[in-house]
Parts: sequence; structure tokens; C-alpha cells
Amino acid sequence: MADSAPPVVRGSSRSTSVSGAGDRPSNGVLDSGTEKDMVPSIEKRELKEHDCYDKLGYCWPRWKKWTYLAAVACVQVSMNFNTSVYPNAVKPLSSAFGIGEQEARTGQMIYLVTYSIGCELWAPWSEEFGRWPILQLSMFLINIWQIPAALAPNWGTIVVARGLGGISTAGGSVTLGLIADIYERETQQFPLAFIVLSSCIGTSIGGVIGGPIERYLGWQWFFWIQLIFGGVVQAIIFFMPESRSTILIDREAKRRRETGEDPNVYGPNELKKPRVSLKEAGMIWIRPFHMLLREPIVLCLSLLSGFSDALIFTFLESFSLVYEQGWGFGVLGQAWAIIPINLAYFLAYLSYIPWFLRDGAIREAKGDDALPPERRLKWLLFLAPFEPIGLFGFAWTSLGQKYGVHWIGSMVFSTMVGIANYAIYLSSVDYMIASYGPYSAVWWQRLRPRSPCWYIGHVRNADVQ
Repeated sequence: MADSAPPVVRGSSRSTSVSGAGDRPSNGVLDSGTEKDMVPSIEKRELKEHDCYDKLGYCWPRWKKWTYLAAVACVQVSMNFNTSVYPNAVKPLSSAFGIGEQEARTGQMIYLVTYSIGCELWAPWSEEFGRWPILQLSMFLINIWQIPAALAPNWGTIVVARGLGGISTAGGSVTLGLIADIYERETQQFPLAFIVLSSCIGTSIGGVIGGPIERYLGWQWFFWIQLIFGGVVQAIIFFMPESRSTILIDREAKRRRETGEDPNVYGPNELKKPRVSLKEAGMIWIRPFHMLLREPIVLCLSLLSGFSDALIFTFLESFSLVYEQGWGFGVLGQAWAIIPINLAYFLAYLSYIPWFLRDGAIREAKGDDALPPERRLKWLLFLAPFEPIGLFGFAWTSLGQKYGVHWIGSMVFSTMVGIANYAIYLSSVDYMIASYGPYSAVWWQRLRPRSPCWYIGHVRNADVQ
């Protein structure tokens, strides 16, 4: 008797065959439901960080890390330059559009306030989708909004463009997370000090460059130069590699599947369905506020650093009043008066090197656990008092030539404020990155954007003067 085709059992988990469970029926007819059931279920396994540690940013060669840091420093300088160069544009804008100087300062106010909101919107997403696309999109939008500002036919257009530019700014809150992407907390101090230095320089170098722009160029060039600077920086970071560990793990998992090395392995983001739910999006945005309210150290450092940052912006606004009325400085002289603040940042940077070397020696002798994160705040205890001392001293020495006070005295005390500002910035972020790792980008949103609230009041006071 001739062999008949093996029966197909509908609804079973597999078809029955004398030749084996994986063979197709000899008659070539297969029920669609049965064909689906015949496909063996594949157990998806998540690739962990320790499974591909050599593929992460921590294992990059030193030259690659410092090239990466140089690009990040350019981002910091560029984005902070956009805020620090504006005070020199106040008088030209006031004259060009027939508005008061106080009204012209609203362009700076709206930028800083929307910048604090922009940090809320951008930084958490860099943790979910990677640093590179977020920085690229942010820089692109910032550069775009410089164009309507430079071509503005009226004052309202400039205010709107500045507001959009501020809300598009993400760099300051994302770049700190980049440090945690490529350095372990035990080795982060020197690179972090370099990035903090670039950020501080960005907040003050604009005042030095803004003087010649105000003296020799039209008001439009304040925005064209921001665009040129931003365009060059965006071209530089276009060649930056991605550093976010979850994104690199996803790429490694995909590579292993494609090469057949491990067909069942998937990255952490590949297993998330959906990638970001509405609930998760809410949690991402709430995270910084949760840290601010539930972590007292975050609140205290946020208030301290925000106030300190506000002082630098206040100096940029008030130096024109102090040195013009007190000693008759012109536009260029007022710009050069900001140089001591830049010098202060380098002095503060150098002062941290012995502490870093000492910490490294202790870790090498006693292990990484010998130094808790709080240790990173110790040098700040000695440098933070420079801020109130500098403020009182600057007030007492800013009376002017009429009272027989030399201008060098006020610059000495502004240097002290700059040293304290750098120390507060560096020690705070060093501690927070050591404590929170890659989520420090979220915390950073709450740290520096305190300054706009203080800045509004300072602008008002400066204008009353």
C-alpha cells in the first residue's frame, strides 16, 4: 500500500510527521496557522553593559576621548557665547529700534528664561535617543533662529527669535552626561575640569569679543557672528561619535545578530515596546523635579550655582555702568575689564590640579571606595567664600576716580568672584556626576537655570542705576 501524506493537526503547536517535526507535509499543503505555529519561538536576550564593555565609550583610546572632549568644549563655548555677547548689543539695538535700554535687555532675559525651559525639554531625551542626534538638532535650530534675528525688521522679531533660540538650546545640559558616558567616576575629574573651564569661558568671552563688535560693526553682526560660530561648531560635532551606552549596546546587539554571532541578543532599547510611552515621557520630564524636591543636596547646589552664575551675567551688564561712570572707560575698555574674570577661571582650574593628583594617589593606594563623592566638595569649602568677599570688595572699590579709587581694585575682586564661580560649578558637577552618573544631564537642568530668575532682578536693578 502506498504511503499517504502525514496528517496535519490543526491548532497544534507543531505538525506531526514521521520524518521529523521540522519537515513540511509531502503534499505541499500547509495551513497558514500551522505554518505560523511551526516557527520556533525565539527567546530574546538583553545584551548587558558588562557583556560588551569594550565597545563602550569607557574603552575609547585616550586620543579619541580628548578629541571628543575638544568638540564638546566647542559646543559649550558656542552656546554660552550666545548669552554673553548680547549685553554689548543693548545700546546698538536701543538706538536702531528707538527703544529704551531696559526694553532692549528683554532680549537677554527671554533667552535665559527659555533656555532654562529648553534644558527641561532636551536633556532627558539625550539619555533615551543618544547624545549625537539631540546635539545636532539643537545646534541646527539655534543657528536657524539667528537668521531672523539678524534680518529683523522690528524689535518684536528679535525677541521672538531670541526666545526660540533659548528654548532650542540643549548643549549645557547634555554635555555633562557626555562625561559620564566615556569616563568612570574615578577618572572623570581632569576631563570634567576642562569642560567646565570651556563653559565658564563661554559665559565671559562674549563680553570681551562683544566690545569690538559694538565699536566697529553694526548690530546685525552680533547675530551673524553667533551664526558663523554655531555653524562651525555644528560641522565639528557632525563627526562626533555617539557615546550614550544604551545606544552603543543596541548597535553591538544588532551587529551580533547580523553576523550570526548571537542571533537572539537585543539591546535594551530594542526590547522596549513602545520605545517611549506617554507614561514614560511624563516620567522623563518629571525626573529633574523629583530630584530637586527629594534630594536636598541637589536643591542646595542648584541655588548656590544658579546665584553664582547670575553674578557673572550681572557683571556683564553692570560693567558698562561701573567703568564708564567711574573711570570714563570707552566701549573697548569696558570689554577689556572682563578679562580678569576669564583669568580667574584659569587660576581656579590650576588650583584644582593638586587636589586631583592627591585624590588619584589615595585611590591608587586604598582603592576606589576610599573616596566618597562628598570628597569632591572639599576644595569648594575654601574657594566658595571668595564670592561674598569679592562682592563686598567690588562694591567698595567701584566708587570711581572721583573718590580716588583705582580701577584695578575692582578687577581684583571680580577675579575672586570668578574663581568662586568656577569652583562652585566644577565641584558641584563633579559630585553630581559621581553620584548620579549618566543622569547628571537631568540634574544639570535644575542647577544652572536658576540664574534667569536672579538675572531678571539684576537687569532691573542695573537699569535703575
